[in-house]
Amino acid sequence: MKLLTVNVARPRIVDYTSTPGGVTGIDKRPADGPVGLADPGAGNVGSGVAGDTVCDAENHGGPHQAVYAFAREDLDRWERELGQPIANGSFGENLTTLGVDVSGALIGERWRIGGALLEVTSGRVPCRTFAGRLGELGLPEKGWLKRFTQQADSGAYLRVVEPGEVRAGDPVEIAYRPDHGITVNLCFRAATTERHLLPSLRVVRDVLNPSVIEKMDKYLARQAGRPRSA
Repeated sequence: MKLLTVNVARPRIVDYTSTPGGVTGIDKRPADGPVGLADPGAGNVGSGVAGDTVCDAENHGGPHQAVYAFAREDLDRWERELGQPIANGSFGENLTTLGVDVSGALIGERWRIGGALLEVTSGRVPCRTFAGRLGELGLPEKGWLKRFTQQADSGAYLRVVEPGEVRAGDPVEIAYRPDHGITVNLCFRAATTERHLLPSLRVVRDVLNPSVIEKMDKYLARQAGRPRSA
């Protein structure tokens, strides 16, 4: 298991995002050398990757979405399905991995990469900007959000537990794996298409992405207020 590339944003103005000024940081390219990873800090909506830029502060960045990882194997599968090459970083991921079951990782699982220690917090819910990026790359944009969501191999958001430098070729070591069985894939499905799974996420509340906690709490509140059937 290893890190193929560390990818950082090249912010550009495009016509497919709703961010102020149309600026997006989804166009990420592999870095040439080592890149520092660090916690953006409480209340900070920035990236945890040095040299990276988060333009959509409402939906991206911050401590629990400091780093985004996606498996090269999943990019390869999309290449076969879409019929065109997909370069590392094209899905907006900071880390492109090889040999790591990223979407099968457990919430709270910790990875040691280079000098950094990372913790899995959730999957990545696709947005309109993601679809627009596919269109920009000449890939099928229509129906992309639904297609990606149905596949449910969303890649993983991670927080930075211990800061440090990482670089292409670094081994990815599983430093800790919890025993609850709540995977990124399950968490993603609970947050999107299978809301009935949300209560199962209570066991990972302490490490879960706050955006998913909010969905879970709202679902549980509705369930608690629902009258019992006779």
